Formats: sequence, C-alpha cells, structure tokens
Amino acid sequence: MNALEWRVAASLSAVYAVRMLGLFMILPVFSLYANTLSGTTEFLTGLAIGIYGLTQALLQIPMGLASDRIGRKPVIIGGLLIFALGSLVAALADSIWLIILGRMLQGMGAIAAATMALAADLTRDEYRARMMAFIGMSIGLSFMIAMIAGPLLHDWAGLAGIFWVTMGLALFSIALIAFAVPQPVQIRAHRDAGILQDYLRKALHNPALLRMNAGVFILHLIMTANFLVVPRLLTEQVNLAVVEHWKIYLPIFLLSFVLAVPMIIVAEKYRQVKRLLLLAIMLLIIAELVLAWGNDLSFALLAGFLVFFVGFNFLEAIQPSLVAKYAAVDAKGTAMGIFSSAQFLGIFMGGSLGGLVDQQFGSSGVFILSALMALVWLGLSFNLPQPQFFTSRIVKLDTAVINSDNWHDIHQRLLAIPGVREVAIVAQEQLAYVKVDKSELDDQALRAFSAAPA
Repeated sequence: MNALEWRVAASLSAVYAVRMLGLFMILPVFSLYANTLSGTTEFLTGLAIGIYGLTQALLQIPMGLASDRIGRKPVIIGGLLIFALGSLVAALADSIWLIILGRMLQGMGAIAAATMALAADLTRDEYRARMMAFIGMSIGLSFMIAMIAGPLLHDWAGLAGIFWVTMGLALFSIALIAFAVPQPVQIRAHRDAGILQDYLRKALHNPALLRMNAGVFILHLIMTANFLVVPRLLTEQVNLAVVEHWKIYLPIFLLSFVLAVPMIIVAEKYRQVKRLLLLAIMLLIIAELVLAWGNDLSFALLAGFLVFFVGFNFLEAIQPSLVAKYAAVDAKGTAMGIFSSAQFLGIFMGGSLGGLVDQQFGSSGVFILSALMALVWLGLSFNLPQPQFFTSRIVKLDTAVINSDNWHDIHQRLLAIPGVREVAIVAQEQLAYVKVDKSELDDQALRAFSAAPA
C-alpha cells in the first residue's frame, strides 16, 4: 500500500478500535458496581450491558446505505456525535435506567459499515483486502485492551470515569475523521466491502450464510452472558480485587491466543476449517459445563475461562473467513454486514437473557444457558457445506479489453482461465470480481485483463 493508504488504515483502525474500546471497557466491571445505581436488578444490569447491541444491529445497515447517498464522513461524524452523547448521558447517570439510555445511544452511533465503505473508497481495489484485515485486527486488539484497561480505569476514576474517557475517545475519533482521513474523490458501492440493498435478499437466502449468522449470534450471546458473572466470581472465588482482575485476563488472553493460532493455521493451510469449527464449538460447551459445575473452585473457574477463550479466539478469526468463502463473489460486503448485525444482536440477547437467567438461577444458570446455546450451534454447524478454499480478487479491466469484446464474452474468457472459479462483472465500474483457486491459477492470463495488478 502507498503512504496515503497506510494513513487511512491507521486512522480508520484507530477510529474503529477506540469506539469498540469504549463499548467494551465496562464489560469486566459493570456487573460488580451496577448495584450502586438506583433501581438495579440483574436483568437490568444485563440489559444495560447489551442494549447497545440492539440499536447497533438495527441501524448499522441503514447507516451504511445512507453513507452511499449523503457521504461517508457526515454519517461517521454524526454517528460518533451520537455515541459521545450516549457516553455523556451514562457518565452523568445516577440510575440504571439512565445507563441503559446512554448505552442505547452509544449503539445508535452505528458507523461500522460506513467506516468500512470509506476505507474502500480510499484504497485501490487490489489492496482493499489488506486494508480490511488491518482494520479487523484492531477490533481484536481493542477487546483485549478493554478487558485490562476497564478495571484499572475504574479504580482510578470510577464507573463514570470510564464513560468520560469513552466520550473523549469519540471526540478524538471525530478529529481523526475530519482532519487525518482524506475526503474520497468518488463514493461508490463496493460489492466486496460495502452493503448493497439489492443484494440483501441474495445473502439472506444462502443457507450456509444463515448458519454462520446464527453462529456469530450465539458466540457473542455466550461471551456477553459470561461477563455478567465472571467478574463477580473472580472477586468472590479467586479473592481478587477488581483492580487486579487484569492479572487473570492478560495471561488467559495471551495463552488462549497462542493456543488458537495453530488451530487457525491448520484450518486454513490444511483445509480443515469445518472440523476445527466443530471442535472449537465443543470447546465452548466443555468450558461452559466446567464453569457451571466448578465455578466455586478457583482452578475450575480459571481452566474453564481459558478453554472458553481458546475456542472464542479461533471462532472470531475463522468465521469471517468462512463468510467470505460461502458468499457470492459480488455479495461479500453485504454478507459481512448482515453477519456483523447478527453479532450485535447476540450481544443484546446475551446481556438481556443472561441477566434474566442470572436473576432467577444465579451464575451456574448462566453457564448452563450458554452450554445449551453452544449445543444448538453445534447441531446447526454439522450441516454446513464443505467450504471451497478460493481467494477473492478484484480486476480493474483494461480499456483495451473492454473495447475488444462485449461483457458476456469477457465474462466467459475470464471463466476459461485455469483456476478461475467464479466471475461477476460490474460494467459501470469496469471491474471484475473473481474467485480463484491459487493452486491452479494462471496468474499471467488473469493479469492480461488488467492494466493494474489483478
């Protein structure tokens, strides 16, 4: 990537990361201190944690589509202002209902799709996948930092302090969008990175993608439900002060990452994605059962937490890759938008349903609920088709190629290239979206269609 693209990658990754950091930082502490707010119950505590997922899921696709019409920056800056307003309301709150309102407003700043579309506008077609991967890595990093920073920041500034910092991060992100990120020369819908209204039905009628959406919904339901009760158990069973919870989170996150990486490599390199997907879901079930029946024992609690995050880290990394494999070559961006909305709905259900179960049945009930949900996911995943290990590419068609043939003939010629498995041509953009089998691809023949690298 060139210098401009690196600047865009760094700026938008920072915007994405600090926004998610602000949303995640209350996870490890809120359930411990919610009872200091008037009107609190376990259900309302869970609702406060998860409510942002509902508004995020409902508004993400509409705001992404709106950014195609009125511009990326106005939508992103407007979303960040709403997010900052929600943080302000939560920082000043003295009741659980005001926290819920603040978190709901935070979720209404649903800028994920518009941010991805802006990144695509400012990146050359052949480097777009690299840009998206760079932004994606920042999300995982922000989650890990939030789990460590949340308890430390709470010890220093209290619950309100977390929301004040979150508001400051939102305002900093607005400055980045306004001054560090260039204005795109042209705004267009990107089939690989943006959401297209005409493709929503196509993505929603794909059985494999529906199972993937159910999977990410359940994964984030379980994760959110767990964080309603795990901080309390670390305090009660491991006898750790909240400010010291990072001493558990940091080594578990690092060790689980080290253990998940070989699984990711085997899944992709040796084409064992489906088997390892099923194995990772079984790890979730085992972890939740260990947590349900042994949460009064420090060793069982920590072991269950570690096993959970081994499975979680693998699934977080591999699921977007599977969505890309199952989606049509020209509908990947739309499929990812729906997938992301399902993820946020899972966060909402994990908070609200987990809080309700915690109120009625306690910590063990939450873990049993999570195990049952993972078991449902395991059943759904057995019917997933074996994915094809094809790579997506974007070919900027050379003018000479366009002038020499009609679009149908160009489509057929591209399909005739050894290793090319799927082709979709967007005539008005002079682009061809292709899926290729890299082991068989005649790369030189594909490059011949493009003046730029294919």
